[in-house]
Parts: sequence; C-alpha cells; structure tokens
Amino acid sequence: MTDMLPHHRAEGAPTAPPLLLGPSLGTSYALWDRVAPELSADHRVIRWDLPGHGGSAPDLIGPGATVADLAGLVLALANALGVERFAYAGVSLGGAVGLQLAVHHPERISSLAVLCSSAHFNGARPWEERAALVRREGLAPVAATAEDRWFTDGFTVPRLVQDHRDADPAAYAACCDALAAFDIRDRLASITAPTLLIAGRKDPATPPAHLREIADAVPGAALVEIPGASHLAPAQCPKAVLTALRAHFSGASGYGMQARREVLGDAHVDRAQTRQTPFTARFQDFISRYAWGEIWTDPTLSRRERSMITLTALVAHGHLDELAMHVTAARRNGLTPQEIGAVLLQTAVYCGVPAANSAFAVAQRVLAEEDSPQG
Repeated sequence: MTDMLPHHRAEGAPTAPPLLLGPSLGTSYALWDRVAPELSADHRVIRWDLPGHGGSAPDLIGPGATVADLAGLVLALANALGVERFAYAGVSLGGAVGLQLAVHHPERISSLAVLCSSAHFNGARPWEERAALVRREGLAPVAATAEDRWFTDGFTVPRLVQDHRDADPAAYAACCDALAAFDIRDRLASITAPTLLIAGRKDPATPPAHLREIADAVPGAALVEIPGASHLAPAQCPKAVLTALRAHFSGASGYGMQARREVLGDAHVDRAQTRQTPFTARFQDFISRYAWGEIWTDPTLSRRERSMITLTALVAHGHLDELAMHVTAARRNGLTPQEIGAVLLQTAVYCGVPAANSAFAVAQRVLAEEDSPQG
C-alpha cells in the first residue's frame, strides 16, 4: 500500500499540529531542507515528493494528470498517517496543490501558504510543449536551463539541480500536463482558510503579479514579497521564508521557539519536543509564546544580562535542575566560567551560603562536562 503513496519525510513531535510541505516541479522534498527542521519545532512537518521525483514512484500518475490527482495523493498520504486536518505550504506546483485542496477540500485545510506559485500558469501551450519535449528527448534539455528559472545569477543548490536531472521523464511530463490544465481563478474567492502568499521579486516563472492576483481574490489573504528571491524561495532565502511562515502558522510561539533554540540549544529543545504529549502541549506553547517569545526576545536587556538574572533567580528558589540547563545556556550567551562563578558568589550574599554551595556544585559539574572530550 505504501508504494501507492508519495514518498515523504516526517519531522517533529507526533502530537504537534501537522503541517504538510509541497515541492516545486523538478525538485524533491530537499527544497525545504533549510526551513523544515525549524518549522518542526512546533509542528509535525510532513514533506512529500511529487510522482517520479525524489523517492516517489513514477507511476502514481500518468499522461493527462491533473492537479486534482496530485491533491488526491496528498490526501491519501495524510489519511495513511492519521492526519485529518492540517496546515499546508507549497511551492509552485506544490502551491497549486494547496489551492486545489483549499477550494475542494476546505474541511482538511486549517491554514494555507502558497509560495512562488499561481492560480494559473500562463496557459496550456508552454506546458504542453515542455511535456512533449521531455517525452521526446528526456529531461536533459529542460534540466540544463533549470538554474536560470529557479535562481538568481550566482546562486545554486546542486542537490536540487541533480534532483531535476534524476526525475522520471514520464512522471515529469505528467506533472506538466497537470500544470497545463490548471486554472482555479474563478474559485479563489471561496477559500476560507487563513492564506499567506509569498512571492520572489526576481521570480521569472511566477512573478509577484501572480501572487498578488491570488491575494486580491482570497478573502483576508496576506502577501509577502521577498527581495532577491527567485522561484525557489525556500532554498534561496530560507530565513525570510521561515519568518513569514512562522508568523502565519505559529505567531509569537514561532519566534519564541527560535529564541528557545538559540539559548538552550537544539538538542535540549528536540528532547523536550519528543517528550511533549497532548497533556503538556498547551504548557509548552505557553512557555514558547510568553517566556521565550516575549521576555527572552525583548531587546531591553541583552541575553548575557538575562542569563545572569536567570541564574540568580534559580539559585534563590533552589531549582537546581533548571540551573544546570541555564549554566549551559549562559555559556552559549557568552558568559565565561569566571563570570558564572562571580554571579554565584553574588548569590551567596543575597540568597544564602547553602544555596550558593549547591549552585556551585551544579555549575562545576556542568562546566566540567562541557570541557570533557565527550562533551
């Protein structure tokens, strides 16, 4: 049964809100490599491959395929993974799949982001001609010009270029058939999911005007244009794309998760996410949104200063497990062992010698582990 589903990769806690990511024609889910791991901090991210691309079987679709067929494959994947309602983001053809889902299966889409895509793709003829070329000569002629269509001068992602060369010609041509037949402009006003459009200002394939057209038609939609981005914006401008998607899908908790990772480290946050359950999910969201999304991101105090305050407060209340974690965080925020020692010495005066004695023992152990070859 699994060989009839798109190849995919899942990241993040199984209990986190699901987010599906769709690729552009000619790419694999590697298109999202610089964005998906960060989004998985507070989502169950599921990236999928088009038929004949990446690890997906080429015979999932055939000649005359439609975007509706591809949307059906995505729904089959979601069903197989036990995902009923999900957020969705897609690039180009992957974005068209998102629009198709939002129009025809609104009960499944909680939130939508469409990147470097269109409600139509400049008519059928260019895609019919490309499909005929690929069926006749293979992918070499099309792959040779991929970088010009995908990136600005001087930028490339070799992995994605190779993905294009390695795609199955028949499946690629079938995807071209789907693009040729796609035109959903007359249904955009029916979309009810919160919708974000992201355009690359230097995108020759789907210029910003295509995204503005969607934004103008979808009720309440928002539009972000990324300077310097061409067609594969998540690969070329991942930070800008990540910022926009986090704000759309996660709000303040997304910014807080970024700060949490920067201060506590990926390993700690990944462990916390893995341990998250439906019982603790709201508390984790609370911490990310307020402690990390509002307090630790407030520029009034530096992170060095916040670390010193946090160490003092933890010593005062005897929270030694938290203290160990924040000694490591203090080092990440730039405090030297000597400065950490000075903070703890200060606590001996104002929090008490026994509290400081326990704190020094914890800090000494953490710093020793940091300096050990295994650490």
